[in-house]
Amino acid sequence: MAAEIEFSFKALTDTARRHIRVFQLHQFLDRLAMGLTVAVVALALTDRGMDLFQISLLFGVYSLTTMAMELPFGGLADNIGRKPVFLAAVVASLISLALFLSSSDFAVLALSFAFIGFGRALRSGTLDAWFVETFKAAAPNVDIQPALAKAQWANAIGLAFGAILGGLLPDAFGMTALKYGISVYDVSYAASFAVMVGVLIYTMFAIAEEPRPLNRNALRQGFANVPSVIAEAGLLALKHPTLSLLLAALALFLMATNPVEVIWPTYAKPMLDEGYANTVIGALTAGYFFAIAFGASLSPHISRIFRRRHAVALAAIFACLAVVQVALAMQGGIAGFVGVFVLYSIILGASETPASSILHRCVEDRQRSTMLSLRSLIQQLGAAIGLVMAGALAEMYSTPLAWIVGAVFLLTAMALSFVLAKRLAAEAE
Repeated sequence: MAAEIEFSFKALTDTARRHIRVFQLHQFLDRLAMGLTVAVVALALTDRGMDLFQISLLFGVYSLTTMAMELPFGGLADNIGRKPVFLAAVVASLISLALFLSSSDFAVLALSFAFIGFGRALRSGTLDAWFVETFKAAAPNVDIQPALAKAQWANAIGLAFGAILGGLLPDAFGMTALKYGISVYDVSYAASFAVMVGVLIYTMFAIAEEPRPLNRNALRQGFANVPSVIAEAGLLALKHPTLSLLLAALALFLMATNPVEVIWPTYAKPMLDEGYANTVIGALTAGYFFAIAFGASLSPHISRIFRRRHAVALAAIFACLAVVQVALAMQGGIAGFVGVFVLYSIILGASETPASSILHRCVEDRQRSTMLSLRSLIQQLGAAIGLVMAGALAEMYSTPLAWIVGAVFLLTAMALSFVLAKRLAAEAE
């Protein structure tokens, strides 16, 4: 195998440089469209008359749809091409936005969220694979990691700008929207629809891919293989108690934290002046994305502190999250809430690497994709269960109580992580 060549943007061919720029712009636009709604989705649902339990159910529909569709559609892009599958994902997103804008009925909104999950399942790994394959053809043996980092930077910037604009638009044009008899938050959703149309057009004309022979059996085979994939992954986890402990801890982690990530705008908004509340929520959502990225960058340093004992690091992170989640629930003013929420987001960002390191250490290459699929399924299921439970508690009692109960799941995950650390230490002897 030839040695990798160090990445230098200036030294790349014109084709390779153009390829990176095309994908960067694509990632920015796609995430901009998503970011425009992510800051206000819970507020928009509240404005449509949904209570916290119904909001949680809708996000549960999204999680379960993604979970059900991700495996069947996993290999579809490999069979019929990355571009067609991504275009189908964009169409699903447009249908979702159109349904949301058209109704305040719970059933229609549930269908909208199902299409969001459908679109996410279709998006998974499509143009990312296209980018890697095309870059390798244009720049053989060049280290691709810096190119991927450029794309990820554009991705994060798109989400952040989208979140800021998504919060700003309702405050800036809300009164105009009300004059036309629509919700103030529909302005952000309409802007997202317009940008998503732009993504559709840009993908059609800027993303070049050789057509592939249509495999009419690809989708049928995808659905047919789901039971065997789940059975294989489940059997692997059962045979490997270390993996079972890790997956259980991650499910509990999502059960606790996902309700905070979904519901926090409805909790923070009453602390703000109505005239600029949505703008602040948008800015704080952007801060949330940047804080997670910062937390991820701290992860290697945290690993060194714990002498690369990833399970111990994970236990410490879960413990910190439990304490900070209780502190977040106790905040009654916006200044305190923002400070604690940023800290919470940083710790969330630091949690990904230790968990992934343990998982990849425990499986062989031939099992890796299967186990990643099982991890995704279990995490989505944990998120859905946690959302429904937290939504019911928040509606019957209060949001702070729901978050405090969630902290108990984090403490349980911490305990499992310590057991996991003991097992890993024993296996290393």
